[in-house]
Amino acid sequence: MDFKISPRIEDYRARIARFVEDEIIPLEADRANYDAHENIRKDVLDHLREKAKAEGLWCLQLKKETGGQELGLMGMAVCYEEMNRSIFGPCVFNSAAPDDGNMQVLEKIGTPAQKEQWLQPIVRGDVQSAFVMTEPAPGSGSDPGGMMLTNARKEGDKYIVRGRKWFITGAEESEHFILIARTSDDPRKGLSAFLHRRDTPGFRIDRRIPIMGPEEHGGHCEVVYEDMEIPAENLLMQEGDGLKLTQIRLGPARLTHCMRWLGLAKRCVEIASEYSHNRFAFGERLSKRESVQMMMGDIAMQIEIGRLLVMKAAWELERGGFARKEVSMAKVHVANVLHKAADVAIQINGARGYSKDTPLEWIYRYARQARLVDGADEVHKMVLHRNVEKEGRDFWKWDVME
Repeated sequence: MDFKISPRIEDYRARIARFVEDEIIPLEADRANYDAHENIRKDVLDHLREKAKAEGLWCLQLKKETGGQELGLMGMAVCYEEMNRSIFGPCVFNSAAPDDGNMQVLEKIGTPAQKEQWLQPIVRGDVQSAFVMTEPAPGSGSDPGGMMLTNARKEGDKYIVRGRKWFITGAEESEHFILIARTSDDPRKGLSAFLHRRDTPGFRIDRRIPIMGPEEHGGHCEVVYEDMEIPAENLLMQEGDGLKLTQIRLGPARLTHCMRWLGLAKRCVEIASEYSHNRFAFGERLSKRESVQMMMGDIAMQIEIGRLLVMKAAWELERGGFARKEVSMAKVHVANVLHKAADVAIQINGARGYSKDTPLEWIYRYARQARLVDGADEVHKMVLHRNVEKEGRDFWKWDVME
C-alpha cells in the first residue's frame, strides 16, 4: 500500500489541526467550559460546532449526498487523529461515538425514508443517538448472538419489546436509538435491529451509571423496555439481520475509536515532551536523562505501530475486505498504547500530571475504558488465536497482485 495521502486529505488535516489548535485546545484550561460530567459544556460546544460547519469541517466521514465529504477510511484515519488532539475535538466535528458509528451504519443500510427521518437529524446535529445492545448479566455482552435476552415479539404490523440494557452510551441525552433485540432462537438469524425515539411509550432510562469518567454527553445508562411497541417500518434491514447489522457497524466503529485514541496518545507525548524540556532536576533538563528518553522513544514507536495497524485495516476495508483480524489487532494495540501513553506522560510530569493542570489525568481515566469497549482485549486475542489455529502459517500471508 502507498502511505502518501492526497493533497485533498492533507488540506482537511491541516485545516482541522489549525481549528483544534486555535479554537478548541485553549478551552481545556478553563474549568468553566466543562459540564458536571467533565465534558465540554453544551452551549460552548454548540458555538464551536457552528464554526466548524462554517469552515466546511462538519461530518467529513459521510458521503456528499448525505452531507459529508467522503474522506474514506484512510482519510478518516488521518483527520480523526488531528481531531482528537483535544479531549473535546471529536464531538465538535460530529465524529464522536456513538453518533459517528450510527450515522455510518444508517447511511449504508437505511431506506431512503429511514435516512430522511432518522439519519439526517443526527447529521445536522439536531439530535444525539445511541446504540442499544449490551445487557446486564446473564444477558449479552461480547456474545450478543448467543446471550441476548431482550426480545421483540411481532404482533401484526408492530413489535412488542421487553428487556433491559445497560452501559448505553449517550442515552440520557439521545433522541434516536438503534436497538438490537431477539426475534427468534435461530443462532445466526435470531436478532433484529429497530429504530425508536426516546419518547416512545414503554421505554425509560432507569439510571445513569456512575463511572470512573470522564463521560460522553448523556453518560452511560441502564434502560428498560416494558412492552414498548415499535412499528414494523422501523425495522432496519430484514428481520433476523440484527447480528449482520452489528457486524457492519462495529468493525469500522472499532477502527474509528483507534483513530481518535491515537490523537490522544500523541497529545500525551506532546505534553510530556514540553515538560521534560523545561523541567530541571539535579542540574540538567529531564529531557537529557536517558531514562526519560527511553520512555519517550518507546511510546513514540508504539504509537507509530498503532498508526500502521489502523491504516492497514482501513486499507483492507476500503478495498472490500472484512479486515476482522486487522481491526482486532489495531483495537487491542491502540487501546493499550493510549493507556501507556497517558501513564508515561503522567510519570514524566510528576505531581503536575496527576493534577488537573493538564488534561493528562482526564485522558488517563478515559483511557482505561478503551481496553473494554467494543470487545475486551481478551476477546479480540481469543478470536485472533482461533484464526491462527485455523489458518496456520497463512495467518501472515501476503496477498499477491493480480
